[in-house]
Amino acid sequence: MKKILTATSNDVIITTVQNACKKYSAYFETDVFSDTEQIINYIDYQIPEIKVIDFSDEKVDAKRILAAIDGDPWLHYGGIIAVCQNARMISEIEEKKNPNIVCVQTVKEFTKHFSRLLRILWQNQQFLYTRGMQDVIGGQESGSFICGNDPMDIRFYTNFLVSYLYNTNRISDEDRFNLQMTLMELLTNALEHGNLEISYEDKSKWMNQGGDILQLIGARAAMPQFSNRRIYISYIIGKVKSAFKIKDDGNGFDWKTRLNKDTTTELHGRGISLSQSMVSDLHYNDKGNEVSFEITNIRNTVNNVPGMLKPFDTVSYKDKQVVCRQHEVSNDLYFIVSGRYAVYSGRKLISVLTPNDMFIGEMAFLLNDRRSATILAVGDCKLIRIPKQDFLSLIRRNPHYGIFLSKMLAQRLIRQTDKTLELANKINEITRVN
Repeated sequence: MKKILTATSNDVIITTVQNACKKYSAYFETDVFSDTEQIINYIDYQIPEIKVIDFSDEKVDAKRILAAIDGDPWLHYGGIIAVCQNARMISEIEEKKNPNIVCVQTVKEFTKHFSRLLRILWQNQQFLYTRGMQDVIGGQESGSFICGNDPMDIRFYTNFLVSYLYNTNRISDEDRFNLQMTLMELLTNALEHGNLEISYEDKSKWMNQGGDILQLIGARAAMPQFSNRRIYISYIIGKVKSAFKIKDDGNGFDWKTRLNKDTTTELHGRGISLSQSMVSDLHYNDKGNEVSFEITNIRNTVNNVPGMLKPFDTVSYKDKQVVCRQHEVSNDLYFIVSGRYAVYSGRKLISVLTPNDMFIGEMAFLLNDRRSATILAVGDCKLIRIPKQDFLSLIRRNPHYGIFLSKMLAQRLIRQTDKTLELANKINEITRVN
């Protein structure tokens, strides 16, 4: 069950969220607050993946709430749907380019579109990422989205995908900016020049007359010959690289001319050349209605450290250097910043830990037990070492982190129990056959 925070006193917004949740009651439920202190406490302790925040509600200090989320992005991340009073307020929020905000809408737009957004979230629940799930992430993931001819869809899917890659340590801060910019540029091209057949000259004339490009897009999207066209986004997230493909239902365009043209002095039209400078292996099909590109994933390193751990020193280890030995008294907890760590019980290698596992020695640390294994660095590695007394003091000052760690350990226990039951069922099947 995914929690949706609804931060507003506006009955229209509350009813919209509640009605949408009823359609997917097995997957989503909402808690409603209008008091800023209660909202921040809820975010700290419940860590909701989806947050609907009403920026037009005077009872809700949206800026303070946003600052609290931004203050510890490792724990409080992603999934903010901002609701505003008017287009001016939307522009103010979008100009800040906050990576956690996946969608900005007026109240009228929100009541019209939220149910559809929730359906998208329901269909793509793997992207509703929760801290503590890193240790089950690995291998290759692939999938696809289908967008309508609505700029809101483009922004939503872009932020959705980029946030997931960032929160699962596939991309860095710089990669995050580059990927977001590239997807937005290429998807906008697919919408405007592909599906809606808005030529460069049409757009230039419209903008020179002071027209709003969104009005032009809306008018073209309503035309019968364009209304059923779609944009297709597919992705393959691998261990080393991730690949993306965007295809539209349009007739294509002369991408070679645009790619080779000097656009530095033009009002618009720099998207392709800009994108090419930010990602690798960007190329179009001959028709010009499909573009693909790749990015290189970061590996065995985190892009963000928990806020409460930043005061502690980072310790470097060389290849085969011992982090801790089996049967030693447990005094320290280790947060994995980078590298890989071999886990030995006796002389037998039983596991290899990476930043996806988050911590080394949390069980022995919490149970006041001796180390159950010897940990060796594999190559150059970095850890944050947290002495027990300091960690306990931090938990007292930041009790929501204690709740989070408890949830994380409970998730791991559930997964381990599921694996044990699965193995037991397989053994029973084999026994019956024999």
